[in-house]
Amino acid sequence: MLAVDAGNSKTDVALVAADGTVLGAARGGGFQPPTVGIAAAVATVAEIVERAAAAAGLRVEEPGGRPLAAHTSACLANADLPVEERQLEAAVHARGWARSTRVANDTFAILRAGVDEPRGVAVVCGAGINCVGMLPDGRTARFPAIGKISGDWGGGSGLAEEALYYAARAEDGRGEPTALAATLPAHFGLGSMYALIEALHLERIAPARRHELTPVLFTTSDAGDAVARRIVDRQAEEIVALAAVALGRLGLLDEEADVVLGGGIMAAGNPYLMDGLTERLASRAPKARPHVVTAPPVLGAALLGLDHTAAPAESHARLRAHYS
Repeated sequence: MLAVDAGNSKTDVALVAADGTVLGAARGGGFQPPTVGIAAAVATVAEIVERAAAAAGLRVEEPGGRPLAAHTSACLANADLPVEERQLEAAVHARGWARSTRVANDTFAILRAGVDEPRGVAVVCGAGINCVGMLPDGRTARFPAIGKISGDWGGGSGLAEEALYYAARAEDGRGEPTALAATLPAHFGLGSMYALIEALHLERIAPARRHELTPVLFTTSDAGDAVARRIVDRQAEEIVALAAVALGRLGLLDEEADVVLGGGIMAAGNPYLMDGLTERLASRAPKARPHVVTAPPVLGAALLGLDHTAAPAESHARLRAHYS
């Protein structure tokens, strides 16, 4: 079985035997079909698959030749809508890596990596925010997760933008005072929000560096700043709203169920954020069991593949032990 976890910044591939043994693995660059197109994005994955196959002592043949595996389980970033999953699934299957192929959004890999059976909900809060849920019978819950047009709020990029918004208004008098007006520009060695706004607008500070302001927001919140804390509070509320709605759609609000938390914001484990979301989740879903996933998402992709092939519990346990 071929497992692929392709995120925006990196891609992990693993070849897994039916008994859960990892035969070969490789890592490569990110998967960004909106930027480079589906064909080019899948070609990037193909190079990583070839390296994983080589590590297993195998060779990838041309489409129409002998398949590398019985099944491909690929969890891909930017597969946000079912129609995108179908398009990507067709492109991946056309590579001929396996006799069958299943493509899912990469959030499903994080969920499956964090649960012992395919049952529960995952909220990923990294650069953006997303949520999915699943049940053993195949039913799922999901959101489009493509930004404000689909009702999303938060994630690292959104938090940085929100912090800049309130800091700018504080400095020029349109908004209430906040220490963010000093801590954000200070991160870049600047003395005012005006200087930071100018540097960002003229790209003297690269746009990609805006994500550096998210930890500054959390530090400012930890120091007790009221505005920063309200932003963090809203992030906790958004995470819980996603989780609670997904649990409700799956009929799990009144049952014990895992809520897997993934992504860089969750992994950072800011105490104020984590306490806030735990308290709010306990109110909306008292039996939910929130926990941060630490296993790599490629494990989740591989477990989904073993689920598809009806592998025994021993295979799942062996695979999980490899990544523990």
